[in-house]
Amino acid sequence: MQHTILSHLQIQHKIERIAYQIYEANVSEEEIIIAGIDGGGLAFAKKIVAKLKKITEAKIVLCKLSMDKTDPLSSGVTTSLPDADFVNKSVVIVDDVLNSGTTLIYGVHHFLKTPLKQLKTAVLVNRNHKKYPVKADYKGISLSTSLQEHVNVHFETKNDRVYLD
Repeated sequence: MQHTILSHLQIQHKIERIAYQIYEANVSEEEIIIAGIDGGGLAFAKKIVAKLKKITEAKIVLCKLSMDKTDPLSSGVTTSLPDADFVNKSVVIVDDVLNSGTTLIYGVHHFLKTPLKQLKTAVLVNRNHKKYPVKADYKGISLSTSLQEHVNVHFETKNDRVYLD
């Protein structure tokens, strides 16, 4: 049985709010790098990038962050941009759901190898049971769910939605 958590309109409001929060934290930056975790995180990052481009004149750069989500330690983490492009820049790692924290913490670890000006994280849905000490700096919604429940995020043209199974 599916229970709707966020409708398309609610998700649009969350995207706008997160984009403004990112902008406010980076108001003096000339360039902001939005690194979307491949899959739902990248789709969410693209929506944030589109909104940021409407509200700031800063250069907004989309970066794809890739890893094997079931075994990120073995697969390693790669980005669509060379590491040199991140030096002394403000980076925001974006994912759709913060579940156990595994994907986000390995994403953060990848960027710690480069001297950054600032590193933040953004998620649409923050589940409140993690196995790693990672937090979302910007979040659309926080949910207290059981381990048996599954959060589904679907990004479709004019029909974005989040539901719980």
